[in-house]
Amino acid sequence: MDDFIEAVKQVEEGSPGSEPIAVLRTLRQSAGLDTKASLSAYISEAVAHRVTESSEEEGVVLTSDGTTVALAPVLLGIEAGLRGKATGRVRTGSLYQLTLGKDLESAAVTHRLGPDGCWDSITAPRVFTLLPYLPDSLPLLTAAQVNGGMDGVLLGVEVSAKSRRATKLSGLLTEYYSRQLGSEGLDGAPKIISRRRRENFKALLVPQMLERQLVRLVELHRRLKGRPTMDAKKKKQLTRVVKERIKEFVRTYMDCPPIIPRCMWGAEPYRGTPTNLSLPLSFMYIHHTHTPSQPCLTFQQCSADMRSMQRFHQEDRGWDDIGYSFVAGSDGNIYEGRGWLQRGAHTLGHNSIGYGVSFIGDYSATLPSQHAMGLVRDQLASCAVAGGRLVANFTVHGHRQVVNTSCPGDTLYNEIRGWAHYGEVKK
Repeated sequence: MDDFIEAVKQVEEGSPGSEPIAVLRTLRQSAGLDTKASLSAYISEAVAHRVTESSEEEGVVLTSDGTTVALAPVLLGIEAGLRGKATGRVRTGSLYQLTLGKDLESAAVTHRLGPDGCWDSITAPRVFTLLPYLPDSLPLLTAAQVNGGMDGVLLGVEVSAKSRRATKLSGLLTEYYSRQLGSEGLDGAPKIISRRRRENFKALLVPQMLERQLVRLVELHRRLKGRPTMDAKKKKQLTRVVKERIKEFVRTYMDCPPIIPRCMWGAEPYRGTPTNLSLPLSFMYIHHTHTPSQPCLTFQQCSADMRSMQRFHQEDRGWDDIGYSFVAGSDGNIYEGRGWLQRGAHTLGHNSIGYGVSFIGDYSATLPSQHAMGLVRDQLASCAVAGGRLVANFTVHGHRQVVNTSCPGDTLYNEIRGWAHYGEVKK
């Protein structure tokens, strides 16, 4: 994303005084999003989206927050918002259609939400390859397209606000994607930044409106193909299918937290043969890392902390892998350790019956950010229940309750004692 923002700055500098919408029109034209001449090979390559037969996804960028975003829907959403501001009206529904509608309609009908993926390098990203998925066809809607679509809607609504002063496009993108967090993490951050895309989009989304729009799109495409109008029974069946797909879409991309896969934080391979868990599990064990002792506030620092912990667990302790199932950073992300399916090495004697979730930092005297705790307490836990990985009446324990340790620190332990699923250990 930083490279793309720099390219946008060069476009702005080449046309001093140009309004953001004029810059967006130039970028859109250069990417082949309409029929006019191109500006540069770089912009065309950066914005034009496609998935190749070798599962490489083009037209996507790695942002500072660690997520991969398709640029086209971001730019289209901003342009629609600016046009709406100029005419005095912008409809959220029209933003949905512009940024997500066509692909989401196809994915909703065929049940093919695509996967996330991994970059060849997180320091100099060039090639993004999708993680394995059902090989019968290319995905209709990838995680990067969803991220870009959400950002396009949110930024479109933001720039359409009449109270917002004019700004350069490069400044808007920098403010949204590259905001540096202070010591409070996301607790002290502005509302409209990329790290909050899921919660902001969920607050804006009206599922019933999106369902109606998708059904209308299906009907429109049938008419354009000369197919007969659906009778009441078929339309009712379609509505039911779309409703279920939208529920899955909301659960996957809004109810669940952003989880950084192992390949994105630079994990070394598992040593040996992992043991699969027998799901669903009954417990979630809360830890802190102690070392690193400080919260991590960026994707880059949290990734480095994950690699450091994995080295310690594998080299010093002789374990097969990092011990935790998941780790919460203060950058707005959950990091995949051993994940949902493999037994961890986090809570001696209890690894087969629960997930071990740790917060990066020492919380003997302080607490993690409220946002980080919410990711674990509310989103990760509910995601696990909805996905059949935790039982609905699961129990939260602090590490110290079942092992002779001070983990997860006095202050954090006192905090989790007030969580809804906290339970005392039965003697």
